[in-house]
Amino acid sequence: MLFEFQTQVARLFGCDVANASMYDGSTACWEAIGMAGRITKRKKAILSPGLHPHYVSVAKTMAKYTGDTLDTALPELSADAGYAELGDKIDAETSCVVVQYPDILGRIADMGELSAQCHAAGALLIAVVTEPVALGAIKAPGEMGADIVVGEGQSLGVGLQFGGPYVGLFATRDKYVRQMPGRLCGETIDAEGKRGFVLTLSTREQHIRREKATSNICTNSGLCALAFSIHMSLLGERGLRDLAALNHAKAVQAAERLTQIAGVTLVNDSFFNEFTLKLPANARDVVHKLAAKQLLGGVSLGRLYPGISALENGLLVAVTEVVSDEDIASFAAALRETLSEGVGA
Repeated sequence: MLFEFQTQVARLFGCDVANASMYDGSTACWEAIGMAGRITKRKKAILSPGLHPHYVSVAKTMAKYTGDTLDTALPELSADAGYAELGDKIDAETSCVVVQYPDILGRIADMGELSAQCHAAGALLIAVVTEPVALGAIKAPGEMGADIVVGEGQSLGVGLQFGGPYVGLFATRDKYVRQMPGRLCGETIDAEGKRGFVLTLSTREQHIRREKATSNICTNSGLCALAFSIHMSLLGERGLRDLAALNHAKAVQAAERLTQIAGVTLVNDSFFNEFTLKLPANARDVVHKLAAKQLLGGVSLGRLYPGISALENGLLVAVTEVVSDEDIASFAAALRETLSEGVGA
């Protein structure tokens, strides 16, 4: 099963090889930064403003103990993902540039040019995918030059279970496989010539190499990986593409409906199933008011970036295949009513 899981993740991410899962998406992101440092022998990572702030927080926690320098910035309520600015920051000390795809605001950008800039400077490009269903509709990061692709697999077959557990996805190029954290399952032939599977390259792990291991958090979320693989196998490639198309269509429908409300504008010029609205009021106050009406109205950027006034009117909205036309209509009506009350103005 883990061999099949690795195959599915590698194909999904457009990479040569994937490991047998990680703890979760945020720690997989840090592991990729650490791996880039080992490969390049450099200690500076540039993190995109579009990387989820919780992932940034995990990276900062780990960097305290490794001596890595993290170059971070806050996102802007703009359709531009800021790849040009990231490219300008790359220097001889840069080990990697980390981008999220789609990013925290739901924006989708071509990372091909940024990949070329990284490679020209001897750095690696790391792509973080927090919504793998999106890859049923948009190009895989590995196909655009990403050297390491990581992500969170929870949305494919793994229930939320009151907050966890999750399953981290990790894939890379063949030439970097010996620096990849976690375990790898390989296919082989036994003494009788029968097809078999074996845990390989596990000598990189902490229970064998102790402080010389490639990682100290190689938790293999095997049960969640099993659920992920069953879900992916039942969907198949066509099913994943159909699911992605349905997600996107519903999101477009919602965005069109919500932006008909006076003062509400759409930040994104491209998105999958998440997009950011700019409201004419404090989004956190609006979300609280909507919750009082028994409606989950998205995530306010003020919750993710507390105290940042430039982002306080931003509202991140996610629309999946389980959202009905009636849900969208109810949300639009409630948001219009709430804004007309002057909440958070």
